[in-house]
Amino acid sequence: MGGLYGEVSKEDCVEDLFYGTDYHSHLGTCRGGLAVLNGEGFTRFIHNIENTQFRSKFEDDIQKMDGNMGIGCISDTEDQPLIIGSHLGNFAIVTVGRINNIQHLVDEAFGKRAIHFSEMSGGEINPTELVATLINQEATFEDGIRRAQEAIDGSCSLLLLTAGGVYAARDRFGRTPLVIGEKDGAYCVSLETCAFPNLGYRFEYELGPGEIMLLTPEGIEQKASPGDALRICGFLWVYYGYPASSYEGINVEAMRTRSGASLARNDDLEVDMVAGIPDSGTTYAIGYANQAQIPYCRPFVKYTPTWPRSFMPQDQAVRNLVARMKLIPIRELIQGKRLLFCEDSIVRGTQLRETIQRLYDYGANEVHMRPACPPLIYGCRFLNFSRSRSELDLAARRAIRELEDREDVPLEEYANACSEKHCAMVDKIREHLKLTSLKYQVISDMLDAIGLPKEKVCTYCWDGVG
Repeated sequence: MGGLYGEVSKEDCVEDLFYGTDYHSHLGTCRGGLAVLNGEGFTRFIHNIENTQFRSKFEDDIQKMDGNMGIGCISDTEDQPLIIGSHLGNFAIVTVGRINNIQHLVDEAFGKRAIHFSEMSGGEINPTELVATLINQEATFEDGIRRAQEAIDGSCSLLLLTAGGVYAARDRFGRTPLVIGEKDGAYCVSLETCAFPNLGYRFEYELGPGEIMLLTPEGIEQKASPGDALRICGFLWVYYGYPASSYEGINVEAMRTRSGASLARNDDLEVDMVAGIPDSGTTYAIGYANQAQIPYCRPFVKYTPTWPRSFMPQDQAVRNLVARMKLIPIRELIQGKRLLFCEDSIVRGTQLRETIQRLYDYGANEVHMRPACPPLIYGCRFLNFSRSRSELDLAARRAIRELEDREDVPLEEYANACSEKHCAMVDKIREHLKLTSLKYQVISDMLDAIGLPKEKVCTYCWDGVG
């Protein structure tokens, strides 16, 4: 996915920009970048963060930066921020999202003949550069941003650092959030509200779908009003969002607690202990255990001083190694026990299968799994939250392929939790993972835990409705 953060102040903003961007490190995997603007122009640094934390890569750089306006990002793929020269003036840009029609938009731009793009290492066009190109085709920044939002099939939230301030624009369907904070006359804009408390910011305003705001040291100004169609990503609450953050006024940790309690209300299982797959499964397990009045325990503890997040490395074998090395089993809490584990989701199931086998190796009698969302049947079209290169990598799709022995299968019945095909798919996943039992959260209970109506939440990865 990715994260972004911006800052404007009457004084130097570099320190807050540095830490505010760092509070988005859980959202991205590959690149981090910062750009600031002062009277002498832009200063920018970009680093690879696949194997090193954001802070350690930029600690020396921020000593060379000064300015009262800046933007930063954590990116899944491309180098950001980009510095762009245009008829609108020089600006820096960061984006979060996905462009499905990128080739069509590139071909249109090439039709104007004067347009050119630099290629990334894999030969692809940098999507952030494409967004900048779309913006540059209009007479003002706000008109250019609107043009980009309307042209893109997918999603795009962005920040522009200009001589006139920082433009913040939320995706036209609000698939990712953007929230403004205020502190003593300084303003920040952030995807994650967890960046606010320790930097001393208080919530000021949450952008609506397609809304454009301009942040300056003098205040905030609306440049384009929000639309009515909200389709915020439900997976933000389920997994990607940080527990201390809130979107649409709904806190992530509170949602996960409610969701875990919902899993327990729909269960009648007799087990000895409830646990979560660290870290994202932990809150669901606490909610389940409190509701079911079953002891909560930690049969796995996570070793974090040197091991990064297991989804970060590009290579699957390395991801599996990281997943194994960072989870340390405790035999005394496993041997002879009937264990129920809560997890945020099952994506590929590759690492989870090995984790479950380790529990049996350490003497578990039963291992039950309760994912906090329905089976992931469709690959994300909007935010690239999975490392899967194909929908067929998804555990649910592999199960469907085994059941149907063909690829062109209508998926609607499999997405229906009441259908026989859905039950057969779940049982096939259970067999593959070697679980004693497997029961997923149903989509209605997941949405109840979020607290928004279905028409305001993107549920595409579960039921194909985006």
